[in-house]
Amino acid sequence: MGFSSAVRRSGGTGRLGETPCRPQALNGAPSTPRRPPRGILLAHFESDRELALNTIITTIDLIGTFAFAISGATVGVRNRLDIFGVLVLSFAAATAGGITRDLMIGATPPVALANWHYLAVSCLAGIITFYRYSDIERLRNPVRLFDAAGLALFAVIGSLKALDHGLGPVGAVLLGMLSGIGGGIVRDVLVARTPVVFQSDLYAIAAMLGAIVVVVGVALQLPAVPVMVASAAVCFGLRYMAIRYDWHLPVAPPS
Repeated sequence: MGFSSAVRRSGGTGRLGETPCRPQALNGAPSTPRRPPRGILLAHFESDRELALNTIITTIDLIGTFAFAISGATVGVRNRLDIFGVLVLSFAAATAGGITRDLMIGATPPVALANWHYLAVSCLAGIITFYRYSDIERLRNPVRLFDAAGLALFAVIGSLKALDHGLGPVGAVLLGMLSGIGGGIVRDVLVARTPVVFQSDLYAIAAMLGAIVVVVGVALQLPAVPVMVASAAVCFGLRYMAIRYDWHLPVAPPS
């Protein structure tokens, strides 16, 4: 065995048989502990960033749930439903699109049924609307404004979740659109009126464009939060402008 290997086995003193000692700095003070490897630091950073992003997404999802629930409850009050009917309509409007999306991508049980926060938020919006309907009605066209907010937020979440479950760009856009329009369709069907999405307003088109922004942003690896904000702004802005200036798609002529 050579001297160099003996030194390594003896702890670096150069004297065989001695107990290995703690490395000393040149001035005799113990050396400072080594920093964790860079890979560990990056792993911790990525974990914290992922946790923050998940928190943001859940918050956006609950805000969208509240907005859609208010639009559903407002329709229920306008149709003179009792409080149970208003709560049912608020929950259906708030969660139908998300439940359909989760079932189609195999995310079962759907988060709206597995997490009690969605039911609580929907019922809270329904109760507020039922007892404070006059205050909500003072807003200019409240049903459409809250519906536009829910449409934008759900289009963002739907497309992100579809991409997260391995769908391609086209599938993610379609599921993002479905997440946004599903609740409104169920809400309108429950009160026996033609769904807004099938009428002349730019409704599904706004949700589809918002989902496209998300898909393009993810493909270009842009920062997540600005992409989500831009997507929601595009969807809500287009829907709001369509409401304000009566933008619409061509309608079939009467026979």
